[in-house]
Formats: sequence, structure tokens, C-alpha cells
Amino acid sequence: MSNPIDYSQGIYDAKKLGTPRMLILGAQHMFAMFGATVLVPLLTGLSVSTTLLCAGLGTLLFHIICKGKVPAFLGSSFAYLGGFAIVSNDGANPENLPYACAAVAFSGLLYVLVSGLISVFGIRRIMRFFPPVVTGPIIISIGLILAPSAINNCQSNWLLAFVALAAVIVCNIWGKGMVKILPILIGVLVSYAVALVTGAVDFAAIGEASWIGFPIHKEAMGLFSIDGSEKFISALFTIMPIAIATMMEHIGDIAAISATTGRNYIRDPGLNRTLMGDGLATTLAGLLGGPANTTYGENTGVLALSKIYDPLVIRIAAVLAIILSFSPKFEAVINTIPTGIIGGISFVLYGMISAIGVRNVVENRVDFTNSRNLIVAAVILVCALGFNSVGGVGFTVGSVTINLSGLAVAAIAGILLNAILPGNDYEFDATAGSDAATSGNLQV
Repeated sequence: MSNPIDYSQGIYDAKKLGTPRMLILGAQHMFAMFGATVLVPLLTGLSVSTTLLCAGLGTLLFHIICKGKVPAFLGSSFAYLGGFAIVSNDGANPENLPYACAAVAFSGLLYVLVSGLISVFGIRRIMRFFPPVVTGPIIISIGLILAPSAINNCQSNWLLAFVALAAVIVCNIWGKGMVKILPILIGVLVSYAVALVTGAVDFAAIGEASWIGFPIHKEAMGLFSIDGSEKFISALFTIMPIAIATMMEHIGDIAAISATTGRNYIRDPGLNRTLMGDGLATTLAGLLGGPANTTYGENTGVLALSKIYDPLVIRIAAVLAIILSFSPKFEAVINTIPTGIIGGISFVLYGMISAIGVRNVVENRVDFTNSRNLIVAAVILVCALGFNSVGGVGFTVGSVTINLSGLAVAAIAGILLNAILPGNDYEFDATAGSDAATSGNLQV
């Protein structure tokens, strides 16, 4: 008789669970990213199917570049919404979307440039700009910035939101075995059942959708669909600066995943590889006519809840996303999930991201009795939340208006303050992290 599996310590090899369970776990990760990922194309006018395809392909490309070590899923980035809105004139000129996608493709190459700088100058020199006193508050800010989105979704149907949230909590706290590690999927199913009973599901669009369709549309494929240099250059100046914010999000997300799993992915496979993987995935998405990719906080929340840390499960989710991108019928079915359910699931996941940021600061023993550290963290938090509430910071270069999100301003301010203020004694420990799962002290 086989020994029972101890889920409490975290599982790094999901094969021991068997193929059926791994498929279910992969489906859970796909469902976790789905609501937020498809929201970006719905807001920008891009194709939902193309977005799913780009998320799946981008995730697989990321895993190849990162040697299959990092359990990260790449979904569509919200940070680029402002850029798409400017280029398309808030949707009034959808014919400009290919220019925005082309600019997204180039913004991904900025990741590759930074990756090269890390390779040339070394991780220690670069990481002096990203100590825990900077990355921790950035992670906290990511969750807090997403919080209003969760509340807005909940407001559409508080009953369904509460059922979804309650199901996740009950499964995670009191559940046993697979129930404990599938809280998100069970939460969606339970709340969806309630939605069916209360008549909150609209099936009209399902009958109109075809079973099979090609997710790529030539007329929307980035560089392959543009015919004017002026619009393209304008889109570049508008969208490429956003990569500053998303690279900071990436570093925060990788730090969050490291803190969650107890393994130092900034050291191995290295921040240079994770940045390159994320950047090339974004470039691929832009070329195919999809939104920029980014490491997804929702899936980090799933890692924290389920304690299944095997990247193979994430790759299963990516393959499922690719397969389903060829089915408009499935897309229509998923779109019947009420917004309130998405809000309830997001309620706990977004909060989990901020909680992981707090954990990152605590585990790295950031000294907040030091005024320097207090100032750096305070400026990051106020910039992220404050500027985000007023739509970011806009400025004009020639005739082009560039907008930096609150998170971008916070990241830049935090990095500069950390570099300028005296007392920056942080040294990246390249030997730490391999035993973090047992030592309980992750050094990132």
C-alpha cells in the first residue's frame, strides 16, 4: 500500500500524483488565468482566441528559456491597456491596433536588453538595485492595485462572489487531499452551480459560436499588418516605456514565486533567463496580434493555495490554453461565467499577492527601524497607489503623449531612492535559495 502524500510541505514533482490529477491541476491554473487574460482583449478590441493562443505559446517559450524550472504562467498584461487606448484613440480607431501590437513586440526586446546587461555585468551588481526593501513593496503594490478590480467584479453579484470566496476558503482550510489543492476550480464550479440555480447565466452566445476556428487573424498581426512609419513610431514612443513598469512587475512576480515555492529562481535559472523568456513571449504575442504577456499573479496565488510547485502543471495549463484557443464554442461557454464569480476568486488571489509581498519582506528581515528603508518602502507604496488612482503620470515627447502607470512611477522612484540614499548595504547572496524550502529563509 502506497504512503499518503503530504501536501503541507509542498509538492515539487507532480508526477507522483498521477496523470489525471495533473490534468485537473493544470485546468485549475488555466481557469485561474482565464478571467483576467480574456478581459484584456475585451477591453482593447483584440481577439480573445488569439490572446489565449499567445498566453499558451508564450508560457511554453518562457519555460524552454528558463530550463523548465520556474512555475510561472504568462497571461495578458493589464499594464499596456493605457498604451492600446492611446494608439487606438480609446477604440475609435481600431485599425491602429496592429501598430500597437507591433510596438508591443519591440517592447519585449527591452527585456532582452536588460537580460544581456545582467549577463555582462553580473547578477550581483544588477540586484543591488532590486533588494527586498524595493521588491517587497512592489509585490504588495501589485496586489493592492488589483484589489479595486476584484471589488468591481464582486459588485455585479455579491451572492456569487461570496459563494466563490467561501468555497475557496473552506476547501483550502478544511479540505483534505485533492479538495485542499483544488480550491479555485471547486470555487468556480460551486458558484457556477449557484448561478445556474438563480438564473444568472446567459447561454445565448453559445449556440451562435462555431466549434472550431483559427485563432490568428492576418489583419491584426503586428508588423505584418502595418503600412505607415509615422503611426508605428508614435506607437513605439507610447507603448515601449510601459516595459519599464512590466519589467519591475516581472522582478516582483519572480520574487513572489520564489517566496511562495521556497526556491530562488532569481539565482537559478537566473533573472537574465526569466526576463528574456518574458520578453520574447511578449514579442511573439505582439507579432501574432495579441496583447503583451506577463508573469501572472493569479497563478502565483494558486501556487500559494495549492502548494503544487511543479512547473509541469503550468505547462499542462499552457497546452490546454492553446487547444482551447481553437474553439470559439469553448470561449463562449467560459464567457458565460458571471463576473461576480470572477470577482470572488480574484478577491482571495489578489490579496494573496500582497500577503506574499509582506512575507517576502519579513523573511528577508528588512529592518524597518532604519529610516532609510521606511522612506523607500513608503515612497513606493504611495506612488503605486496614489498615481494609479489618478491614471498615472503623463508627459509629452514631441507630439506623442506618454503615460507611466502608478506602478512604473513607484518602481522608478524606489530604485532611484535605493541607489541614491546612503546605507544601501544589500548584497545578493548567489549561494542562497537552494535550501530555502527547508531553512525557511529565502534570500532574494
